[in-house]
Amino acid sequence: MAKGHRSQIKRERNANKDTRPSAKLSYARVSVQKACFVLDAIRGKDVQTAIGILTYNPRYASSIIKKLLESAIANAENNNGMNADNLYVAECYANKGPTMKRIRPRAQGRAYRIEKRMSHITVVLDER
Repeated sequence: MAKGHRSQIKRERNANKDTRPSAKLSYARVSVQKACFVLDAIRGKDVQTAIGILTYNPRYASSIIKKLLESAIANAENNNGMNADNLYVAECYANKGPTMKRIRPRAQGRAYRIEKRMSHITVVLDER
């Protein structure tokens, strides 16, 4: 049996909530492995450095992650009242999303499966 009234349980659950500004992109059409190459490059960096890295990174995932990072910065400024100069990338990770399965015809009537992978990308910022 749970301890306390429903409102008390909810209050305890919400007290443990992470208040750091973040942005999440669900169902991004890039595989987790390819997104992680770019995320590893910006993890722990300050925001201006991370945007510079993403601007000149030739990978496709970097354009997606740059927009996501700019969204997280806007969330920090508007929702939390933080200064953009003091922010850094505290966490960034990509989780596996659903996979679209497609069929490619091959020789002698065979069919090969092509898997188009998706990912859920999250960027969490924090103040120094």
